[in-house]
Amino acid sequence: QVQLVESGGDLVQPGGSLRLVCAASGSIFRINAMGWHRQAPGKERELVARITSGGDTNYADSVQGRFTISRDNAKNTTYLQMNSLKPEDTAVYYCNADVIRWDYGWRSDTFWGQGTWVTVSS
Repeated sequence: QVQLVESGGDLVQPGGSLRLVCAASGSIFRINAMGWHRQAPGKERELVARITSGGDTNYADSVQGRFTISRDNAKNTTYLQMNSLKPEDTAVYYCNADVIRWDYGWRSDTFWGQGTWVTVSS
């Protein structure tokens, strides 16, 4: 199986910065795209940022210019640098990964982490 573990969530003041980290481990041959989503209380989960294995990125309009996604393919890890944080960024942040693995045959599955809380408040 494959596990994704997020870290870095915290309470931060408006205008502050945080860096989230998501490390994947387990039976991994290759990871294609990795991404960050978030879910605020009472709202649906939404895409924040996504990065391909080649480094192409896309962002939600609400975070463009403030957040930066990156990855270290050798470590199966993705990062989300969040700057100029706003109260509306408060949410549980989840990472996901599109994993190619061998399990009695080649399989392609999407795995999710357990989430990490980001709270932006004064």
